[in-house]
Amino acid sequence: MDENHEQTGAESLLDGMALSGIDYMFANAGTDFPPIIEALARRDPTATPVALTIPHETAAVAMAHGAYLVTGRAQAVMVHVNVGLANTVMGVINAASDNIPMLVMSGRTPISERGRKGARMTPIQYGQEMFDQTSLVRDLVKYNYEMRYPEQGKQLVTRAMSLATSEPQGPVYLSLPKEPLSETVPQNTQTHHPMPPAATKIVPDPAAIAQLARMLEAASNPVIICQRGDSEGRLSEALSALAATHGIAVFEPFVLRNVLASDDPALQGYHASGPNGADLIIVLDSDTPWIEATNAPDPETIVVHIGPDPHFARMPVRGFRTDLAISSDPVEAILALHKQASAPLAAPQRYAALAQSAIERRKNSRIKAKAGDTNPMTAEWISQCVSDIMDDDAVAFSELGLLPAYMDLKGPNRLFNNVHAGGLGWAMPAALGAQLMRPGKLTIACMGDGSYMFANPVACHQIAEALRLPILTIIKNNAMWNAVRRSVVNGYPDGAAATSNTVPLTSLEPLPDFAAIARASRAHAERIEDGRDLPAALQRAVEVIKTENRQVLLDLRCAVSDMH
Repeated sequence: MDENHEQTGAESLLDGMALSGIDYMFANAGTDFPPIIEALARRDPTATPVALTIPHETAAVAMAHGAYLVTGRAQAVMVHVNVGLANTVMGVINAASDNIPMLVMSGRTPISERGRKGARMTPIQYGQEMFDQTSLVRDLVKYNYEMRYPEQGKQLVTRAMSLATSEPQGPVYLSLPKEPLSETVPQNTQTHHPMPPAATKIVPDPAAIAQLARMLEAASNPVIICQRGDSEGRLSEALSALAATHGIAVFEPFVLRNVLASDDPALQGYHASGPNGADLIIVLDSDTPWIEATNAPDPETIVVHIGPDPHFARMPVRGFRTDLAISSDPVEAILALHKQASAPLAAPQRYAALAQSAIERRKNSRIKAKAGDTNPMTAEWISQCVSDIMDDDAVAFSELGLLPAYMDLKGPNRLFNNVHAGGLGWAMPAALGAQLMRPGKLTIACMGDGSYMFANPVACHQIAEALRLPILTIIKNNAMWNAVRRSVVNGYPDGAAATSNTVPLTSLEPLPDFAAIARASRAHAERIEDGRDLPAALQRAVEVIKTENRQVLLDLRCAVSDMH
């Protein structure tokens, strides 16, 4: 690299990413990328985020999402003008729903037609121009801006990343016209300010914690609901200790990232009916703690919501009962509550009863799972068998695939579920992003057949081979959109659709040969029909991954269920 060349706007942008601690830029390039590509070629590779070629935009965003989940470090995505950004939107919806910080950037068609560096040179640069390209993601991101001058690159990135990583966290977006990327940074405008830090964590109001402590001391049947924790597992530790001291039942309905280990005595399951009969419910950073139409708590139950944004302002409609809302990092709130509240005399007896209930629940789950080793096999059996191959470092990404009640999760953040925004095709590329950050450790993606097709599997298998990311992909194959079928059957149980041989708009027959798709990228792939053959197939998969560093796909014939 020529140390004496004048810096361009693109290089200033890369400076900002390096200063922000970004490890990877997941990129799907276009004709607006020449200044970025030239800047990458000029710079010392050790002083720049690693730029990875990702052959589909939804995979790029999901990889950044998965990478954050297993590290707590935000990454960057760069895509091509409006068409690339359009493909990116679904992934940004998922990231916003899960409060995942990431820097999303797209090129923008050159504004000038002549006379400037980077001016228009091709017909598509006319056709791809929009009046408001940012409108594609404005409703989803915490911050958005369009770069106007070359000297803004570093400043815009560091500001954007400071906002992305401040609570409540979320994606941010920069639009990058070709001209400011191509132009030279004026010497008198270069700054050397340090990276502005994320805002400090939100700590709870002491008066609110004191009020909650009195509520907890008076409660005879307290319940805590949670759906996700921090990447370091601090919430898991703090919550387990509080529950043990006070005899509090913990439920994880609609779980996104498991919080407690499966064998924690306080954990009472993953169903949404847990609040029934509770006199105090503490909801920790959960956007959907229950379904109002079917599982709303009793009218006299006290409900407290805790989180960086306990009212979830990003949701237009959210009417869950709230008697007290505490703005706080959940870990800080639980630690403060544990310090403030005195344990009642009945706490040891309550905790002992919870422990016995947890043992019975897990015992019954294994019995039910074993009953599903049939042809076709059940999702309960699949979940248990997958759990059995997961060592202490393994993680699984599930998209309408795994059922946590039938798994033995050895700690927090072992299972990551698709977010409630519902953008399909997330689990497989998210697992690729996680594997990138955790070389040598087992990473599993388990999803329905429809979700696998949504994942752009040809692109994902190519990524796995090109970057040597030996994930285990498991397809729960029932040849239909079962979530759609269930919604029809539940909505019209005696209707014509429910009683017909095939519910309209749900069949995926004839299915492609999923194993052949994976083998096109040199994956080890198998089709398993009988559940009794699954444990051996999973052991073969792990052996291939460990000894050959090669991706594996298992296509499993799965029974149709009205429950999941």
